[in-house]
Amino acid sequence: MDISLVDSFVIHVKQALLPNLHCSSIHPRDPVRVQAFPEPWELVGVGNYAAVFSHPEFPSFVVKVYAPGRPGFEEETLVYERLGKHPRFSQYFYGDKPFLILKRINGVTLYDCVHQGVIIPEQVILDVDSALEYAKQRGLRPHDVHGRNVMMLDGRGVVVDVSDFLHHGSMGKSWGDLRWAYYNIYRPIIARFALPIPYSILNLVRKLYQLIRR
Repeated sequence: MDISLVDSFVIHVKQALLPNLHCSSIHPRDPVRVQAFPEPWELVGVGNYAAVFSHPEFPSFVVKVYAPGRPGFEEETLVYERLGKHPRFSQYFYGDKPFLILKRINGVTLYDCVHQGVIIPEQVILDVDSALEYAKQRGLRPHDVHGRNVMMLDGRGVVVDVSDFLHHGSMGKSWGDLRWAYYNIYRPIIARFALPIPYSILNLVRKLYQLIRR
């Protein structure tokens, strides 16, 4: 990757995006709210702690910006350094709190696949299983891997959020629960009919899941 291109993107982030970006994280279990950002930047997605943006002049990159008051920047940087370059993860190029420059993955999250009625092949699940095992071998503890931070790209799975991979407690059950739902609910019922599921129902399921886990 051309380092000068990375440097140019960093300048755009610092001079154009950050001064005109307004986002907040109301609750750590809910997605970040983005109130305003400048053109021609595009909002790629939101997580519970950060929002991800792209710029049309830099199609190979995204910038992940942590919301004010939310932790995780330092930890995520360390995780990417341990992971190195791996096809089932994004790639880290630069970090300067509160943002990281990452390789853009032009896929669709599993959450959006279910919403759109796009069939998720088993290979995606197997790829994520393999990626998480690789992360464990690198001394990491994959945590909070769910449908919003796993993407499908050309029929393959990619983990696009590793911010919780240094979590010191239990590795959590999010991926195991999603995996169970894939084989026991998604494949035999939803995928058979390619049923699109409204976001309202998906969000309700997400809230109920969080309540049950708590």
